[in-house]
Amino acid sequence: MIDWGFAERIASGVAGTPSGGTVLAGDLPAVATEARERVVAYTGLTPAREIPPPEAVDRRTWVGLNLRSMRTMMEPLEAKLRTNGDSPLAGPLRAAGGLLLAAEIGGLTGYLSQRVLGQYELVLLDPASPERLLFVAPNLREAARRLDVGEADLVAWVGIHEVTHAVQFTGVPWLREHLAGELRALLETVDVKVDLAKLPTLDDLRGALDRFRDGGLVTLVAGPDRMAILDRVQATMAVVEGHAEHVMDAVGEALLPTLPELREALDRRRREKPPAVKLLERLIGLELKMRQYEQGREFCDAVVQRGGIEALNRVWTSPAALPTLDELADADAWIRRTSAPSLPRA
Repeated sequence: MIDWGFAERIASGVAGTPSGGTVLAGDLPAVATEARERVVAYTGLTPAREIPPPEAVDRRTWVGLNLRSMRTMMEPLEAKLRTNGDSPLAGPLRAAGGLLLAAEIGGLTGYLSQRVLGQYELVLLDPASPERLLFVAPNLREAARRLDVGEADLVAWVGIHEVTHAVQFTGVPWLREHLAGELRALLETVDVKVDLAKLPTLDDLRGALDRFRDGGLVTLVAGPDRMAILDRVQATMAVVEGHAEHVMDAVGEALLPTLPELREALDRRRREKPPAVKLLERLIGLELKMRQYEQGREFCDAVVQRGGIEALNRVWTSPAALPTLDELADADAWIRRTSAPSLPRA
């Protein structure tokens, strides 16, 4: 239903083509190798396989990769829409709705391509899809210039963050499938019913998309069981992101003399945005991701302060050891629970 080719054309147009190509300061393979060694040494997590090699990419390459990931995630929803309704108007309306959704998805993806600095690309619902370690070169160059920090130092610091994600997903055997299973369960509950027998059904489609942008998947599901899935996903992602934030500071402290300036600059970049940008990020859910960084980092910092990295590593023993949303704000409660000898292991 969704015209993904149209979405990619829209996204590429919004992304733009900044000058400079994919050239970055520093030796990217060496940056990734050193980051891996230091992250493994600090965290104690051992990758079960090689992490992907680093790639400097432009915005349009990032757009293409992420739209393909999104297409995989959206396939169950598209299947529901294709079988929804048997009105003679169904075909034309689905086609028109597909263009509308493609334009929305393309515009939002293009905007995100202007913001992201690096990404550990992992298609959760397609285990055969290769993992990739991406550095978005034009954004890193622009961020270094605007934040007045050294480009090579920023690349190395972002590298620690993304390599930490690679170590997490290659070193914790259950993490990928756990998140994939939660996502599948959530997508199965999404209600995309549209009455195609009545006009104007495009308003229904637009309304559903608006609700999705206002509150994400929360607005398309109902019932305590489904909300419980969302809570678990949100808490897990807060830990995944917060752990990477903690590690990039802990590892970066010994590696980068400019770490205080880098941290202050990055936090400032996340805070100081025009009102229109803040509104857009709230609509597309990016504001929630920023809160995940902050809440997760505060939780991880607190646990390490109380019990060291060994205490924090209990989050990786099994899905049962992951904190709840309430425990993210109460590290002591999580420490007490996970200290119990009966906690199941992976």
